[in-house]
Amino acid sequence: MYFGQKKELGVNENGVEDAFDTNYYSRPEIERILKVAYQYARQRRKHLTVVDKANVLASSRLWRKIAQEMAPQYPDVTTDFMYVDNASMRMIQEPRFFDVMVTENTFGDILTDEGSCITGSMGLLPSASTGEHTPVFEPIHGSWPQGKGLNIANPLAQILSVAMLFEYFDLKEEGKLIREAVDASLDQNVRTPEIQVEGGVKYGTKEVGQWIVDYIKKK
Repeated sequence: MYFGQKKELGVNENGVEDAFDTNYYSRPEIERILKVAYQYARQRRKHLTVVDKANVLASSRLWRKIAQEMAPQYPDVTTDFMYVDNASMRMIQEPRFFDVMVTENTFGDILTDEGSCITGSMGLLPSASTGEHTPVFEPIHGSWPQGKGLNIANPLAQILSVAMLFEYFDLKEEGKLIREAVDASLDQNVRTPEIQVEGGVKYGTKEVGQWIVDYIKKK
């Protein structure tokens, strides 16, 4: 959940320092993104971490200011604030500390790539872009032209993105079954080469996908 970084500071009608993004975003847009983050936190472990660089960047100070204003509206959610350098270090040291993280686009791009190293592969990370209009669900990684036709790409991020799609439309049982199938495939070492254990059977994209389809059909 991110928003653009380039901002200009000003004073609103109440005499309070405010800001707007010179490209796309405004205070309402930041509030909208934070609301989405709180909604996700309420559905999970009720823990939201706001990541910024408020000790250096003016735009981050606005980001933190708005988050601090909104936090009392969600007393059931524990909100903490963390500078991005500290957050990136703690993700490596103690990844289970985090549940939902919300930040702007530049920091988010860095942290998601770091998260892929923790899981072992970018092929394990799904994503959802849930803006004001049509949501998009896709793997966090981009295309991989070099892997075309080689049957070695990890399909799990794409499959988990489908689970997120179902959950977005409140089809929680369907999403849960997909996640269960993915977990089962990993437990059984049905994995593409980049995450396969030493000496494990070699599975390709098609074989992993078919294994998960067969698992779901049996349920």
